[in-house]
Amino acid sequence: MRAVIMAGGKGTRIASLARDIPKPMLPLCGKPVLERQIEVLRREGFLDIVLVVGHLGGVIQSHFGDGAAFGVHITYIHEQEPLGTAGALALLGDVLKEEDFLLLNGDILFDVDLARFLAFHREKRGIATIFTHPSTHPADSVIVESDKNDRVTAFLAPDTARPLTRNRTNAGLHFFSPAVLSRFPTVKKTDLDREVLAPLAAEGALFAYNSHEYVKDMGTPQRLTEAERDLAAGVVTRGDPKAPRAAVFLDRDGTINRHVGFVTSPDQLVLLEGAAEAIKQLNDRHIPVIVVTNQPVLARGEVDEAGLWAIHARLEALLSENGAYVTDIFYCPHHPDSGFAGEVPELKCVCDCRKPAPGLLLAAAARYNLDLSRSYMIGDSESDMTAARRAGCGTAAIGSIQADIVGNSLLDCVSKILKAEEYSHDLP
Repeated sequence: MRAVIMAGGKGTRIASLARDIPKPMLPLCGKPVLERQIEVLRREGFLDIVLVVGHLGGVIQSHFGDGAAFGVHITYIHEQEPLGTAGALALLGDVLKEEDFLLLNGDILFDVDLARFLAFHREKRGIATIFTHPSTHPADSVIVESDKNDRVTAFLAPDTARPLTRNRTNAGLHFFSPAVLSRFPTVKKTDLDREVLAPLAAEGALFAYNSHEYVKDMGTPQRLTEAERDLAAGVVTRGDPKAPRAAVFLDRDGTINRHVGFVTSPDQLVLLEGAAEAIKQLNDRHIPVIVVTNQPVLARGEVDEAGLWAIHARLEALLSENGAYVTDIFYCPHHPDSGFAGEVPELKCVCDCRKPAPGLLLAAAARYNLDLSRSYMIGDSESDMTAARRAGCGTAAIGSIQADIVGNSLLDCVSKILKAEEYSHDLP
Protein backbone atom coordinates (compact mmCIF):
# COMPACT_ATOMS: atom_id res chain seq x y z
CA MET A 1 0.00 0.00 0.00
CA ARG A 2 1.04 3.58 -0.65
CA ALA A 3 0.87 6.57 1.68
CA VAL A 4 1.33 10.24 0.80
CA ILE A 5 2.56 12.53 3.58
CA MET A 6 2.08 16.28 3.16
CA ALA A 7 5.26 17.58 4.80
CA GLY A 8 5.82 20.86 2.99
CA GLY A 9 4.11 23.45 5.18
CA LYS A 10 5.95 26.18 7.09
CA GLY A 11 4.13 25.66 10.37
CA THR A 12 3.74 29.36 11.13
CA ARG A 13 1.93 28.78 14.44
CA ILE A 14 4.78 26.67 15.77
CA ALA A 15 7.75 28.39 14.10
CA SER A 16 8.77 30.00 17.40
CA LEU A 17 10.10 26.63 18.59
CA ALA A 18 12.55 26.04 15.73
CA ARG A 19 12.83 28.23 12.64
CA ASP A 20 15.48 26.07 10.99
CA ILE A 21 13.60 22.76 11.34
CA PRO A 22 10.52 21.88 9.25
CA LYS A 23 7.48 21.18 11.40
CA PRO A 24 7.38 17.41 10.63
CA MET A 25 10.94 17.13 11.96
CA LEU A 26 10.21 18.62 15.37
CA PRO A 27 11.37 16.04 17.93
CA LEU A 28 8.99 14.24 20.25
CA CYS A 29 10.88 12.50 23.05
CA GLY A 30 14.00 12.66 20.90
CA LYS A 31 12.52 11.45 17.60
CA PRO A 32 10.96 13.54 14.77
CA VAL A 33 7.21 13.19 14.47
CA LEU A 34 7.65 12.29 10.79
CA GLU A 35 9.87 9.36 11.77
CA ARG A 36 7.22 8.20 14.22
CA GLN A 37 4.65 8.37 11.40
CA ILE A 38 6.82 6.24 9.13
CA GLU A 39 7.25 3.65 11.90
CA VAL A 40 3.47 3.27 12.17
CA LEU A 41 3.07 3.13 8.39
CA ARG A 42 5.70 0.39 8.11
CA ARG A 43 4.02 -1.63 10.85
CA GLU A 44 0.70 -1.33 9.03
CA GLY A 45 2.16 -2.47 5.71
CA PHE A 46 2.52 0.91 3.98
CA LEU A 47 6.01 0.45 2.59
CA ASP A 48 5.81 2.80 -0.40
CA ILE A 49 5.76 6.38 0.86
CA VAL A 50 5.58 9.66 -1.03
CA LEU A 51 6.86 12.68 0.89
CA VAL A 52 5.67 16.04 -0.41
CA VAL A 53 8.26 18.54 0.81
CA GLY A 54 8.78 22.25 0.36
CA HIS A 55 9.96 24.58 3.12
CA LEU A 56 13.31 23.22 4.42
CA GLY A 57 12.65 20.00 2.51
CA GLY A 58 16.36 19.29 2.30
CA VAL A 59 16.41 18.65 6.05
CA ILE A 60 13.79 15.93 5.60
CA GLN A 61 15.54 14.30 2.63
CA SER A 62 18.91 14.31 4.37
CA HIS A 63 17.41 12.52 7.36
CA PHE A 64 15.44 9.81 5.55
CA GLY A 65 17.27 9.36 2.24
CA ASP A 66 15.58 6.72 0.12
CA GLY A 67 13.92 5.23 3.21
CA ALA A 68 15.86 1.96 3.19
CA ALA A 69 17.29 2.57 6.67
CA PHE A 70 13.70 2.92 7.93
CA GLY A 71 12.34 -0.19 6.18
CA VAL A 72 10.38 1.67 3.49
CA HIS A 73 10.85 3.16 0.03
CA ILE A 74 10.50 6.95 -0.14
CA THR A 75 9.80 9.08 -3.19
CA TYR A 76 10.07 12.86 -2.87
CA ILE A 77 7.91 15.47 -4.52
CA HIS A 78 9.43 18.95 -4.17
CA GLU A 79 7.05 21.88 -4.32
CA GLN A 80 8.80 24.71 -6.10
CA GLU A 81 6.15 27.02 -4.71
CA PRO A 82 3.56 26.37 -1.99
CA LEU A 83 0.68 24.29 -3.39
CA GLY A 84 -1.52 24.27 -0.32
CA THR A 85 -2.73 21.11 1.40
CA ALA A 86 -3.63 19.20 -1.78
CA GLY A 87 -2.14 20.87 -4.87
CA ALA A 88 0.77 18.43 -5.04
CA LEU A 89 -1.64 15.58 -5.83
CA ALA A 90 -1.76 16.92 -9.39
CA LEU A 91 1.88 15.84 -9.67
CA LEU A 92 1.09 12.28 -8.60
CA GLY A 93 -1.57 11.19 -11.07
CA ASP A 94 0.52 8.44 -12.66
CA VAL A 95 1.87 7.23 -9.31
CA LEU A 96 -1.49 6.97 -7.51
CA LYS A 97 -3.84 5.85 -10.29
CA GLU A 98 -3.72 2.11 -9.53
CA GLU A 99 -5.23 1.72 -6.04
CA ASP A 100 -6.61 3.44 -2.98
CA PHE A 101 -4.04 5.48 -1.07
CA LEU A 102 -3.63 7.07 2.33
CA LEU A 103 -3.08 10.82 2.57
CA LEU A 104 -1.97 12.27 5.88
CA ASN A 105 -0.75 15.52 7.33
CA GLY A 106 2.92 15.55 8.27
CA ASP A 107 2.33 17.13 11.67
CA ILE A 108 0.21 14.51 13.44
CA LEU A 109 1.19 11.88 15.98
CA PHE A 110 -0.96 8.77 15.64
CA ASP A 111 -1.26 5.09 16.47
CA VAL A 112 -4.10 3.67 14.38
CA ASP A 113 -5.23 0.31 13.04
CA LEU A 114 -5.03 1.38 9.39
CA ALA A 115 -6.25 -1.99 8.10
CA ARG A 116 -9.55 -1.49 9.94
CA PHE A 117 -9.78 2.08 8.60
CA LEU A 118 -9.09 0.89 5.03
CA ALA A 119 -11.67 -1.91 5.27
CA PHE A 120 -14.27 0.67 6.32
CA HIS A 121 -13.31 2.91 3.38
CA ARG A 122 -13.67 0.06 0.90
CA GLU A 123 -16.99 -1.05 2.39
CA LYS A 124 -18.48 2.42 1.90
CA ARG A 125 -17.31 2.59 -1.73
CA GLY A 126 -17.01 6.38 -1.71
CA ILE A 127 -14.32 8.51 -3.29
CA ALA A 128 -12.87 9.45 0.10
CA THR A 129 -13.08 8.54 3.77
CA ILE A 130 -11.77 10.79 6.52
CA PHE A 131 -10.75 9.79 10.02
CA THR A 132 -12.78 11.74 12.58
CA HIS A 133 -12.70 11.92 16.36
CA PRO A 134 -13.92 14.13 19.18
CA SER A 135 -11.53 16.99 19.88
CA THR A 136 -10.47 18.97 22.90
CA HIS A 137 -10.39 22.05 20.66
CA PRO A 138 -13.39 21.83 18.29
CA ALA A 139 -13.67 25.61 17.98
CA ASP A 140 -10.55 25.84 15.79
CA SER A 141 -11.04 22.51 14.00
CA VAL A 142 -13.02 21.38 10.96
CA ILE A 143 -16.33 19.97 12.22
CA VAL A 144 -17.68 16.95 10.34
CA GLU A 145 -21.34 15.96 10.40
CA SER A 146 -22.49 12.59 9.08
CA ASP A 147 -25.68 10.55 8.85
CA LYS A 148 -26.51 7.06 10.15
CA ASN A 149 -24.72 5.53 7.17
CA ASP A 150 -21.54 7.53 7.93
CA ARG A 151 -22.00 9.66 4.83
CA VAL A 152 -20.70 13.19 5.49
CA THR A 153 -23.50 15.74 5.30
CA ALA A 154 -21.59 18.87 6.31
CA PHE A 155 -17.95 19.88 6.38
CA LEU A 156 -17.64 23.04 8.44
CA ALA A 157 -14.41 25.05 8.54
CA PRO A 158 -13.59 27.06 11.70
CA ASP A 159 -14.22 30.40 9.98
CA THR A 160 -17.68 29.45 8.66
CA ALA A 161 -21.01 29.95 10.40
CA ARG A 162 -21.53 26.88 12.57
CA PRO A 163 -24.82 26.17 14.31
CA LEU A 164 -25.04 23.73 17.22
CA THR A 165 -22.94 20.73 16.13
CA ARG A 166 -21.69 17.40 17.40
CA ASN A 167 -18.02 17.26 18.39
CA ARG A 168 -16.54 15.38 15.42
CA THR A 169 -13.42 16.80 13.82
CA ASN A 170 -11.20 15.89 10.88
CA ALA A 171 -8.03 14.30 12.29
CA GLY A 172 -5.78 14.60 9.21
CA LEU A 173 -5.89 10.98 7.97
CA HIS A 174 -7.69 10.30 4.69
CA PHE A 175 -8.20 7.34 2.36
CA PHE A 176 -8.84 8.20 -1.30
CA SER A 177 -9.78 6.15 -4.30
CA PRO A 178 -7.88 6.98 -7.53
CA ALA A 179 -11.09 8.64 -8.78
CA VAL A 180 -10.18 11.71 -6.74
CA LEU A 181 -7.26 12.46 -9.07
CA SER A 182 -9.65 13.77 -11.72
CA ARG A 183 -10.17 16.72 -9.37
CA PHE A 184 -6.60 17.88 -10.10
CA PRO A 185 -6.37 18.58 -13.84
CA THR A 186 -3.66 21.22 -13.38
CA VAL A 187 -0.98 21.97 -10.84
CA LYS A 188 -2.15 24.85 -8.68
CA LYS A 189 -2.48 25.79 -5.05
CA THR A 190 -5.38 23.77 -3.66
CA ASP A 191 -6.97 23.61 -0.23
CA LEU A 192 -7.87 20.01 0.62
CA ASP A 193 -10.72 20.90 2.96
CA ARG A 194 -12.43 23.62 0.95
CA GLU A 195 -11.76 22.53 -2.63
CA VAL A 196 -11.78 18.74 -2.36
CA LEU A 197 -13.45 17.37 0.77
CA ALA A 198 -16.29 19.89 1.05
CA PRO A 199 -17.36 19.37 -2.60
CA LEU A 200 -17.16 15.59 -2.15
CA ALA A 201 -19.43 15.91 0.89
CA ALA A 202 -21.91 17.94 -1.15
CA GLU A 203 -21.93 15.14 -3.75
CA GLY A 204 -22.47 12.41 -1.14
CA ALA A 205 -19.10 10.82 -1.97
CA LEU A 206 -17.35 11.47 1.37
CA PHE A 207 -17.59 9.20 4.43
CA ALA A 208 -16.45 9.56 8.03
CA TYR A 209 -14.67 6.89 10.04
CA ASN A 210 -15.08 7.92 13.67
CA SER A 211 -12.61 6.41 16.13
CA HIS A 212 -11.21 6.63 19.65
CA GLU A 213 -7.68 5.76 18.48
CA TYR A 214 -4.88 8.16 19.24
CA VAL A 215 -4.37 11.08 16.83
CA LYS A 216 -3.03 14.48 17.87
CA ASP A 217 -1.82 17.34 15.68
CA MET A 218 1.30 19.41 16.34
CA GLY A 219 -0.26 22.68 15.21
CA THR A 220 0.62 24.72 18.31
CA PRO A 221 3.37 24.64 20.96
CA GLN A 222 0.79 23.55 23.55
CA ARG A 223 -0.32 20.54 21.49
CA LEU A 224 3.29 19.59 20.84
CA THR A 225 3.88 19.59 24.60
CA GLU A 226 0.73 17.51 25.17
CA ALA A 227 1.83 14.95 22.57
CA GLU A 228 5.27 14.64 24.15
CA ARG A 229 3.65 14.18 27.54
CA ASP A 230 1.42 11.40 26.15
CA LEU A 231 4.44 9.67 24.61
CA ALA A 232 6.42 9.87 27.84
CA ALA A 233 3.46 8.48 29.81
CA GLY A 234 3.03 5.54 27.43
CA VAL A 235 -0.44 6.65 26.31
CA VAL A 236 0.33 6.63 22.58
CA THR A 237 1.86 3.18 22.15
CA ARG A 238 0.83 1.34 25.31
CA GLY A 239 -0.67 -1.64 23.48
CA ASP A 240 -1.56 -3.27 20.19
CA PRO A 241 -3.95 -0.88 18.37
CA LYS A 242 -5.61 -3.91 16.78
CA ALA A 243 -6.46 -5.42 20.17
CA PRO A 244 -9.93 -4.68 21.61
CA ARG A 245 -9.95 -1.82 24.11
CA ALA A 246 -11.66 -1.47 27.44
CA ALA A 247 -14.28 1.29 27.53
CA VAL A 248 -16.68 3.01 29.89
CA PHE A 249 -20.36 3.07 28.91
CA LEU A 250 -22.58 5.79 30.36
CA ASP A 251 -26.32 6.10 30.69
CA ARG A 252 -27.49 9.61 29.81
CA ASP A 253 -30.43 10.93 31.87
CA GLY A 254 -29.71 10.89 35.59
CA THR A 255 -26.08 9.95 34.99
CA ILE A 256 -24.61 12.74 32.83
CA ASN A 257 -27.49 15.23 32.83
CA ARG A 258 -30.32 15.97 35.23
CA HIS A 259 -33.29 13.64 35.06
CA VAL A 260 -36.23 15.90 34.22
CA GLY A 261 -38.52 13.32 32.65
CA PHE A 262 -38.45 13.10 28.87
CA VAL A 263 -35.95 15.56 27.37
CA THR A 264 -37.59 16.91 24.21
CA SER A 265 -35.55 20.05 23.50
CA PRO A 266 -31.87 21.02 23.85
CA ASP A 267 -32.52 23.68 26.49
CA GLN A 268 -33.87 21.03 28.89
CA LEU A 269 -30.49 19.30 29.02
CA VAL A 270 -28.38 20.41 32.00
CA LEU A 271 -25.21 18.62 33.09
CA LEU A 272 -25.04 17.16 36.57
CA GLU A 273 -22.36 18.60 38.84
CA GLY A 274 -19.05 16.85 38.28
CA ALA A 275 -20.19 14.97 35.16
CA ALA A 276 -17.89 16.81 32.76
CA GLU A 277 -14.95 16.42 35.15
CA ALA A 278 -15.62 12.67 35.39
CA ILE A 279 -15.67 12.26 31.63
CA LYS A 280 -12.53 14.36 31.28
CA GLN A 281 -10.72 12.02 33.66
CA LEU A 282 -11.50 9.18 31.25
CA ASN A 283 -10.52 11.34 28.25
CA ASP A 284 -7.17 12.16 29.85
CA ARG A 285 -6.44 8.43 29.98
CA HIS A 286 -7.72 7.93 26.42
CA ILE A 287 -10.39 5.49 27.55
CA PRO A 288 -13.32 5.37 25.08
CA VAL A 289 -16.51 6.85 26.56
CA ILE A 290 -19.72 5.61 24.95
CA VAL A 291 -23.19 6.90 25.86
CA VAL A 292 -25.95 4.27 25.61
CA THR A 293 -29.45 5.60 26.18
CA ASN A 294 -33.09 4.59 25.74
CA GLN A 295 -34.94 7.36 23.90
CA PRO A 296 -38.63 6.41 23.69
CA VAL A 297 -39.43 10.06 22.88
CA LEU A 298 -38.82 9.04 19.26
CA ALA A 299 -41.39 6.25 19.40
CA ARG A 300 -43.80 8.54 21.26
CA GLY A 301 -43.53 11.09 18.44
CA GLU A 302 -42.40 13.83 20.83
CA VAL A 303 -39.02 14.27 19.11
CA ASP A 304 -37.84 13.37 15.62
CA GLU A 305 -34.33 12.29 14.64
CA ALA A 306 -33.28 15.87 13.93
CA GLY A 307 -34.55 16.96 17.33
CA LEU A 308 -32.65 14.22 19.15
CA TRP A 309 -29.54 15.07 17.16
CA ALA A 310 -29.84 18.68 18.41
CA ILE A 311 -30.22 17.48 22.00
CA HIS A 312 -27.06 15.41 21.70
CA ALA A 313 -25.25 18.29 20.03
CA ARG A 314 -26.16 20.38 23.08
CA LEU A 315 -24.79 17.64 25.35
CA GLU A 316 -21.50 17.53 23.46
CA ALA A 317 -21.26 21.33 23.39
CA LEU A 318 -21.65 21.53 27.17
CA LEU A 319 -18.98 18.88 27.62
CA SER A 320 -16.66 20.71 25.19
CA GLU A 321 -16.99 23.89 27.24
CA ASN A 322 -15.50 21.91 30.11
CA GLY A 323 -12.74 20.24 28.08
CA ALA A 324 -14.50 16.85 27.88
CA TYR A 325 -15.96 14.72 25.11
CA VAL A 326 -17.64 11.39 24.41
CA THR A 327 -16.55 8.99 21.68
CA ASP A 328 -20.10 8.32 20.49
CA ILE A 329 -23.76 8.14 21.48
CA PHE A 330 -25.85 5.03 20.81
CA TYR A 331 -29.58 5.22 21.41
CA CYS A 332 -32.65 3.01 21.19
CA PRO A 333 -35.63 4.73 19.50
CA HIS A 334 -38.16 1.99 20.33
CA HIS A 335 -40.84 1.41 22.92
CA PRO A 336 -42.86 -1.80 23.33
CA ASP A 337 -46.23 -0.28 24.31
CA SER A 338 -48.50 1.11 21.62
CA GLY A 339 -51.93 2.68 21.26
CA PHE A 340 -51.10 6.29 22.11
CA ALA A 341 -51.84 9.47 20.18
CA GLY A 342 -48.94 10.81 18.11
CA GLU A 343 -46.82 7.66 18.33
CA VAL A 344 -44.65 6.38 15.47
CA PRO A 345 -46.04 2.88 14.72
CA GLU A 346 -42.87 1.42 13.22
CA LEU A 347 -40.95 2.28 16.40
CA LYS A 348 -43.48 0.64 18.70
CA CYS A 349 -41.97 -2.81 19.02
CA VAL A 350 -39.96 -5.17 21.17
CA CYS A 351 -36.29 -4.86 20.22
CA ASP A 352 -32.86 -6.05 21.28
CA CYS A 353 -31.43 -2.57 21.80
CA ARG A 354 -33.68 -1.14 24.50
CA LYS A 355 -32.02 -1.56 27.89
CA PRO A 356 -32.13 -3.94 29.79
CA ALA A 357 -31.35 -5.69 26.48
CA PRO A 358 -27.62 -5.44 25.68
CA GLY A 359 -27.96 -4.44 22.01
CA LEU A 360 -26.56 -0.91 22.32
CA LEU A 361 -23.44 -2.10 24.12
CA LEU A 362 -22.92 -4.93 21.63
CA ALA A 363 -23.31 -2.54 18.67
CA ALA A 364 -20.79 -0.11 20.17
CA ALA A 365 -18.33 -2.93 20.84
CA ALA A 366 -18.53 -4.08 17.22
CA ARG A 367 -18.17 -0.57 15.85
CA TYR A 368 -15.22 0.44 18.05
CA ASN A 369 -13.45 -2.89 18.65
CA LEU A 370 -14.12 -2.91 22.40
CA ASP A 371 -13.44 -5.62 24.98
CA LEU A 372 -16.67 -5.84 26.94
CA SER A 373 -15.16 -8.13 29.57
CA ARG A 374 -12.83 -5.30 30.65
CA SER A 375 -15.38 -2.50 30.27
CA TYR A 376 -17.77 -0.90 32.73
CA MET A 377 -21.29 0.45 32.48
CA ILE A 378 -22.26 3.38 34.74
CA GLY A 379 -25.93 4.13 35.21
CA ASP A 380 -28.67 4.97 37.69
CA SER A 381 -31.19 2.19 37.02
CA GLU A 382 -31.47 -1.56 37.26
CA SER A 383 -32.02 -1.73 33.49
CA ASP A 384 -28.54 -0.22 33.00
CA MET A 385 -26.99 -2.86 35.27
CA THR A 386 -28.89 -5.72 33.63
CA ALA A 387 -27.86 -4.59 30.14
CA ALA A 388 -24.24 -4.45 31.29
CA ARG A 389 -24.34 -7.93 32.83
CA ARG A 390 -25.94 -9.38 29.71
CA ALA A 391 -23.18 -7.79 27.62
CA GLY A 392 -20.49 -9.12 29.95
CA CYS A 393 -19.44 -5.75 31.39
CA GLY A 394 -18.63 -4.69 34.89
CA THR A 395 -21.25 -2.52 36.57
CA ALA A 396 -21.08 0.78 38.45
CA ALA A 397 -24.27 2.27 39.85
CA ILE A 398 -25.14 5.76 41.02
CA GLY A 399 -27.18 5.29 44.21
CA SER A 400 -27.97 2.08 46.04
CA ILE A 401 -28.56 -0.27 43.09
CA GLN A 402 -26.73 -3.58 43.33
CA ALA A 403 -23.54 -3.36 41.27
CA ASP A 404 -19.83 -4.15 41.30
CA ILE A 405 -19.11 -0.52 42.17
CA VAL A 406 -21.53 1.88 43.89
CA GLY A 407 -21.03 5.66 44.04
CA ASN A 408 -22.87 8.86 44.82
CA SER A 409 -22.27 10.45 41.42
CA LEU A 410 -20.71 9.85 38.02
CA LEU A 411 -17.47 11.39 39.29
CA ASP A 412 -17.45 9.06 42.29
CA CYS A 413 -18.04 6.01 40.10
CA VAL A 414 -15.33 6.97 37.62
CA SER A 415 -12.82 7.53 40.41
CA LYS A 416 -13.53 4.07 41.79
CA ILE A 417 -13.31 2.43 38.35
CA LEU A 418 -9.93 4.03 37.69
CA LYS A 419 -8.67 2.54 40.94
CA ALA A 420 -10.07 -0.93 40.22
CA GLU A 421 -7.32 -3.55 39.98
CA GLU A 422 -8.75 -5.20 36.87
CA TYR A 423 -8.75 -1.86 35.06
CA SER A 424 -5.33 -0.60 36.07
CA HIS A 425 -3.47 -2.18 33.12
CA ASP A 426 -5.40 0.12 30.75
CA LEU A 427 -3.99 3.24 32.40
CA PRO A 428 -0.71 4.97 31.60
